[in-house]
Amino acid sequence: MEASSSSRSTLNPPVFFGSTILIVALVLYSVLLKKQAQGVFGALQGWIIGNASWFYVLTVALILISTVFLAVSRYGDIKLGPDHSQPEYRNSTWFAMLFSAGMGIGLMFFGVAEPLQHFSSPPVGAAGTVDAAREAMKLTFFHWGLHAWAIYAIVALILAYFCYRHDLPLTLRSALYPLIGERIYGPIGHAVDIFAILGTVFGVATSLGYGVLQINSGLHHLFDVPVSVPVQIGLIAVTCTLATLSVASGLNKGIRILSELNLGLAVILLLFVLVLGPTVFLLQTYVQNTGAYLSEIVSKTFNLYAYEPTDWIGGWTLLYWGWWLSWSPFVGLFIARISRGRTIREFVCGVLLVPAAFTLLWMTVFGDSAIHLVLHQGVQSLADTANADSSLALFAFLEHFPFSTLSSLIAVAMVVVFFVTSADSGALVVDMLASGGRDHTPLWQRLFWSILIGVVAMALLLADGLKALQTATIASALPFSIVLLAAIWGLFKALRLDATKRGIRYQALNISRPAQRQHGGWQRRLRNMAMFPRRSHVGRFISETVQPAFEDVAEELRKQGYTVQVSRGDDERIQLTVAHGEETDFSYQIRPRAFAQPSFAFRDTGDDNQDARKYFRAEVYLREGGQDYDVMGWSRDEVIGDLLDQYEKHMHYLHVVR
Repeated sequence: MEASSSSRSTLNPPVFFGSTILIVALVLYSVLLKKQAQGVFGALQGWIIGNASWFYVLTVALILISTVFLAVSRYGDIKLGPDHSQPEYRNSTWFAMLFSAGMGIGLMFFGVAEPLQHFSSPPVGAAGTVDAAREAMKLTFFHWGLHAWAIYAIVALILAYFCYRHDLPLTLRSALYPLIGERIYGPIGHAVDIFAILGTVFGVATSLGYGVLQINSGLHHLFDVPVSVPVQIGLIAVTCTLATLSVASGLNKGIRILSELNLGLAVILLLFVLVLGPTVFLLQTYVQNTGAYLSEIVSKTFNLYAYEPTDWIGGWTLLYWGWWLSWSPFVGLFIARISRGRTIREFVCGVLLVPAAFTLLWMTVFGDSAIHLVLHQGVQSLADTANADSSLALFAFLEHFPFSTLSSLIAVAMVVVFFVTSADSGALVVDMLASGGRDHTPLWQRLFWSILIGVVAMALLLADGLKALQTATIASALPFSIVLLAAIWGLFKALRLDATKRGIRYQALNISRPAQRQHGGWQRRLRNMAMFPRRSHVGRFISETVQPAFEDVAEELRKQGYTVQVSRGDDERIQLTVAHGEETDFSYQIRPRAFAQPSFAFRDTGDDNQDARKYFRAEVYLREGGQDYDVMGWSRDEVIGDLLDQYEKHMHYLHVVR
């Protein structure tokens, strides 16, 4: 199966060719008409900052409120997938991939630079004071904390819910399904996916372009490698080659291994600065910064400096909100891809709290250590370096610690691996968008996008077109935020229906089964409980009891004018489906499910095959997934009774939501 999927094209032609043509056209425009492009995109961004800043601030506030509400509400128990699904990755791997794809490179670039820049040029108040230091860390926390991760979380949640719960493609178009229905498969859906591809390619390409500046600065700092465009082009080529190799190896090898490696290096570097720096001061400031951030989160969220106009908010907060929003289709889709099987509550807590806590710890350890050097040890040159060239700030900071060459080498390696991770996860996401959500695609398609991202970054770097495309990418957050708010409304609408159905399913409507279970007495019931059947036993039960029961119900429903289908799978599963036209169909399935035999169970010592060490249950599955109860040993009437109970609940659900 894997071989055939790797050789056959999975392209969605309108999306693939449409996005490729637009990418080439925008790059040529930014390269050949550089000044005009910078003027047009700059004027657009200026208009947004001047006239739509309130909308950005309000949108991000609503996103954070919605995300937190989903975690604490009744919707939190709903799984991103069928009810029986389990997470694909263990928590440590999941967190590593979240961290690397979502924000890793930004921490390397801004961990030292941003706190020092706020300390040197605060939005209000005097610079270089204790109050400025306190405010600098609160602002850094504000820009890198819960708001940023909430934007990623809500996009990922929308995509994962509609893909894994409702079998829609894992692409951005699926977020609009509650609003436009099947039209997501037409031109509107194609346009949305093309928009997401453009945002991802240009977002990753511009980040690659700016990131090589930091790598180049680090190599110059360590080995006197010249800071020049040819060197940076070579660094992009090396980075994209590594990313291409990672993409070729797949998600479970390349991206997973690199993410775990980078998280390990990040922890080592963090502990290095924490232990050798002002340790007690850093632990104190982490607690104090977190408390100050949380206590002012509401006022800072809605602060537009309307009564004290300043250009600061346009150069910092609004740019961050625009950048997080423009990156959210890419990061959100990647997070959705690795989050199947988790409940909404587990997902939100994992995406929102754990990475944010680590991010804020990182900002405290590096930012407050740098401020401590400037404020208490008089190292003003560090602040001057951060203000003059952000890419040099981290390496200048590490010069004030022992083993600075080794720590700087680790930092350069981390930046490279972060960029490789961003590039290969970006290529993976774009390939899925261009393939209708499929993740088993031909190798050439993944390589095409990985190479294209590198070529775009090189072209923009050579022609000094990075600024224009970065500005355009951030400006694209305005239309996307409108689409995102509509998608959030659609998500809540769908979740309300899902929760209603779950509530009905768990109501005590099951009257027939207890009465029927009296037939045959308690002895038969006890025998069923003590039995550990083999697969063959369950298969025989399905053939002799379940299938005749399904056929009896199907025949009676057909007499009532319903379209009913009974189907049997190769793995012995059997399913009855009742069609309801435009409304939700009813599906009731019984399938064998294997479990390891408990230690107290009697075993046949003469049979040592794999199935002999297992026992099987005949479990019930609905459209929502496994229901975790066993019907093995029930009579035909009992099976019919349970089927009718579930169908009655389904009909009641349709009545409630109609």
